[in-house]
Amino acid sequence: METVPARPDGRPPRSYKGSSRPDQQKRRELALARQREARKELQAHARRLSQVLTEEAEFNDGTQEDLMYLEAETATDESSFRQGTTGQEPAESSGIPPGDSLRGQISPGDSVRGQQLREWYARQLLQPEWMIDVPPDLATNWSVMARPEGKRCLVISANGSTVSRLKNGRILHTFPSFLPNGARVKGIAQACHVYCILDCIFHEPDQTYYVIDMMCWKGYPLYDCASSFRLFWIATKLPETDAFRPPAHYHRFRFAPVQVYDADPGGIHLAYAGEVPYQRDGLLFYNKEAHYSLGVTPLVLLWKDPLCSNYFLDTDSKGTIPTEQQVVLRLRADGTVASSDDPPVVLGSIPAAFLQQHAESLRPGTLLRFSVGDRGIQTEGDGPPVADLQYQGLANQRRGGPDSFTKILFQYAARHDPLTIEQIL
Repeated sequence: METVPARPDGRPPRSYKGSSRPDQQKRRELALARQREARKELQAHARRLSQVLTEEAEFNDGTQEDLMYLEAETATDESSFRQGTTGQEPAESSGIPPGDSLRGQISPGDSVRGQQLREWYARQLLQPEWMIDVPPDLATNWSVMARPEGKRCLVISANGSTVSRLKNGRILHTFPSFLPNGARVKGIAQACHVYCILDCIFHEPDQTYYVIDMMCWKGYPLYDCASSFRLFWIATKLPETDAFRPPAHYHRFRFAPVQVYDADPGGIHLAYAGEVPYQRDGLLFYNKEAHYSLGVTPLVLLWKDPLCSNYFLDTDSKGTIPTEQQVVLRLRADGTVASSDDPPVVLGSIPAAFLQQHAESLRPGTLLRFSVGDRGIQTEGDGPPVADLQYQGLANQRRGGPDSFTKILFQYAARHDPLTIEQIL
């Protein structure tokens, strides 16, 4: 009998196929049940997105900071500390709420601009969980695509203009395009009820927006449509326009679909190693029944390894891989620090005396940076996760939000016991 190699720490190898640690499969089942019961005002929500399309641009002072998000981490010189108290608790009112629902909506007549508007836009994208186990129905009920490397964007075309916003809600580009109602030119400009909302990745080398999901097309909302239908519409509706054509005077950037495959071994191999017109940055797996939900969802999974991504391990603001894993969490009113999940996963707490000493900078909702210590992250058994966290200082408050729990686990596994392409196949 073939001997299965032990993990680097000497423990038996972890089973990934159908594994439930830490209950990722249970979260997938609950998410499917929840979306079947959900009754959201999705068309009104899509219309609000298009109506406030240019509001921040109107108050934009034209600085580079408003047009482009640059990673620039800040740190404080407070002494570090370790804390391991953990648990998973319901969300609380402090800070920006998780975006798995339409909470924090902008209603007609509301006057919002600047940071408040950017924070609202930052909650309008689906955030995939990171793959920490392999779904048992991967080959039959999932699709896969090669994720392009670049800046994730929310793209809206409406009122004869097109605007792309980064994950933190800031404007990346305001430009004319050949998307429906994306430019003030005959044949493109249309009535105010015609607008498009796309989930894209801007690939800098070829100046192309690669469309990885579609939430609204010509005013028709697709949030509550299955991902298999949304991805089909990208492949069929986008070529019906001139948006895929090379840049022109009224079409500054090209839009292109991403090839989608069934997530069986053949499809995964093509997505992993097949030829693509862009730099690959991991694989995206979509449950075929998944709706487009706002916030972190277990029905879309991101996976990477060193062969299909330049960013298998997270890098710092200088592009170097830190010696220790870095984690960004949000400080809550009770002194605990938690992930971006809904409900958030609590991974530690800050001593009350330390909070009082630094009350001016350590306010509820603040993003904090930690490193993972030698004791690592433990998720064994049914108990809450336990993490050995060492405080490093304030994180960049404009990054859009804290890390998700599965990203933290994936990055930890990547350094110790990574999930490989062979295990997925």
